[in-house]
Amino acid sequence: LQSNSCDPGFAEENASSEEQAMTKIAGNSYLASPNLPDFCGCSPGWSSAFYGAECFDSEVHSYLKNLGNQKSSESQNIDAKKVELEQLLMMETKNYRKTIKFYQKLLQKERRSKGPETKSMLPKLRGQLQEMKSKVQFLELVKKYQMMYAEQWGVESYVLPTVIHSGKADTMDMAPMGESSLLLCYNTEKHQCNNQNGVRVLQAGTPLGLMAYLYSRNAFLEGYVQQFLYTFRYFCTQEEFLQFLLDRISSTLSSASLDPSTSLTKICNRSFYILQAWIEDCYSVDFATNTDLLGTLKEFISSKVASLNGYGERLLSLLEDASARRSCSADLCSGVDKCEEETEKGRKTLHSLCKKLSEDVSRKNFYWKLSKGMGPIAQYQREQLHTGSAVLPKPCCSSLAEESSISLAREDEVGPVLLIECTAQQLCWQLTLLQQEVFNKCHPVHFLNSRALGVRDKCVAVPKAVSAETVSLKVCNLFLSKCVQDQYLLQLLKNADSISTWVAAEIVTCHTTKRQVNLLSKFLLIAKCCYEQRNFATAMQILAGLENLIVRQLPAWKILPAKVAEIMEELKAVEVFLKSDSLCLMEGDRFKTLPTIPSAHVLAMHVQQLETGGFTMTNGAHKWTKLRNIAKVVSQVHAFQENPYTYAPDFKLQSYLRQRITRFKDADISALAADNCANFHQIPAEKHSRKIQDTLRRMKATFQ
Repeated sequence: LQSNSCDPGFAEENASSEEQAMTKIAGNSYLASPNLPDFCGCSPGWSSAFYGAECFDSEVHSYLKNLGNQKSSESQNIDAKKVELEQLLMMETKNYRKTIKFYQKLLQKERRSKGPETKSMLPKLRGQLQEMKSKVQFLELVKKYQMMYAEQWGVESYVLPTVIHSGKADTMDMAPMGESSLLLCYNTEKHQCNNQNGVRVLQAGTPLGLMAYLYSRNAFLEGYVQQFLYTFRYFCTQEEFLQFLLDRISSTLSSASLDPSTSLTKICNRSFYILQAWIEDCYSVDFATNTDLLGTLKEFISSKVASLNGYGERLLSLLEDASARRSCSADLCSGVDKCEEETEKGRKTLHSLCKKLSEDVSRKNFYWKLSKGMGPIAQYQREQLHTGSAVLPKPCCSSLAEESSISLAREDEVGPVLLIECTAQQLCWQLTLLQQEVFNKCHPVHFLNSRALGVRDKCVAVPKAVSAETVSLKVCNLFLSKCVQDQYLLQLLKNADSISTWVAAEIVTCHTTKRQVNLLSKFLLIAKCCYEQRNFATAMQILAGLENLIVRQLPAWKILPAKVAEIMEELKAVEVFLKSDSLCLMEGDRFKTLPTIPSAHVLAMHVQQLETGGFTMTNGAHKWTKLRNIAKVVSQVHAFQENPYTYAPDFKLQSYLRQRITRFKDADISALAADNCANFHQIPAEKHSRKIQDTLRRMKATFQ
């Protein structure tokens, strides 16, 4: 490894100046007890993995550099920057909140009076809101860049061998290497210069070398740390990575000088920041699912770190908070409680402000209730609705179903009538909220190594008769054999299959062609509304249900209105678009302002395509360019989760939809269709008799 002489100028300048300032601030007590308020979140986030070194451009650097320009010492200058940035962000957020409230009142006034003045003001106000939103987002990005304190402890490339040899013992199963062989794990012969200063790009490395590169200067700012946290399971296990960090902490904690400029001090502090970033970003997929790993970390912090270093208390508190958040998310809290919790927060984020605006407006526009005609249902309809019950599986009595105000008996009576009575937009909103609830629980790591979980293209990911626990991992396991993999992706795909089966079952159980036409039209309109609102997951699930072989052969398609039938072709075009490019939903800036839910199966297929081919070079080094591309694709999961949908939840309608989906999720569509005469092409009796007479006449003529 050569000296990192071609790093970006602005990043190096910022890091060096902050390092000098930290020397003045810390003095001889920084390692002993860091101030916990200053020990803020250091996870780079999805944008770091997606944009890499371009995440923080020169505009962000220049803006931060001009903050707090006072004639004082450097330490006071940094403090002034923090204070000024906080004040600016608070002021802009407050103005944004006031503008949203004014927009709300104006929107209500326009709805009541419909005057020309309010109509002309609304577009201008929307433009102002967008500008204010962009400014708040920019300030948040500047704040995130300013909080990259971990870069103060980055080391130059020539110090990385010291990082490698500083551990007492490595758990990696590797033969002893000399310094020269360790340095060969980085391909630094080719340089890619993206700007006038040039950028050295990492090409490949051994597992030990890739872990050591986490300590290099600008590894956080260039996106390497976040990309590593997404993809390290391809070349090392969670236990090996944790042991690597703990060994560096153990070997440097007691011998590290109190001078922040020494290499041992930098290695020690950088290890804590890497560990913190790992916990903040990947607790749910690494620590929550591996109790032994979590126990090892807690035992190490309690016994060796907590008494000597202020980082110990902070990390233990971080683990407790992460565990509490996971427990809270596991509990089925109602949406109302979540909304109240958000509104009670003193400092509201940008998304919660947008959520408040959308919810307040939606509550005044959207009220779902049973139609007056939903009460009594004709007796013959009730009998027909129960004819297919023999081939249906018994409904699952989930906690949500038990708490529902609509009983199963009532739901059986209503049947698909409620789907026809509700508008496509109402159903789209509630299906989107249900899908969002499932999608928000997934992590980018869940989409890695999906072949080992049995996920395949153009087929059902999980056989209906096989549970997620019994899926065989005998083929194409790209992770190390001892690496623990969370299988939440299987639940996500099974939920998608359940919705597709529900769509098909609702259609084939309609006992009149007219009702089938109405229901086909409704599902097509729902799917169109979903993809227009960028809920591609539900749109593709409905498309899969409509493309069921039994459903496609129904006579109702022939009498479907032409405009509605065209939606089917639109959905197929959307499917082709989603499959065309792994980053098609990240193009432009729409994903930053509009909520998005991708199709889980399509995204998994894109990742599988990137996983095709070897991960190692002929010398055994792992291709970092391949891993970086995979990290960039899966990072969009967190990007979409940051911008949630803000529709007003209707828990009665959601409960009804949950029950219908649960009722039909494992249904046999062919058996349901066979019990319904509306699913077959009917020949009129007179026409049928005439055909028989014509056939007999032709037969008689052949014998004459």
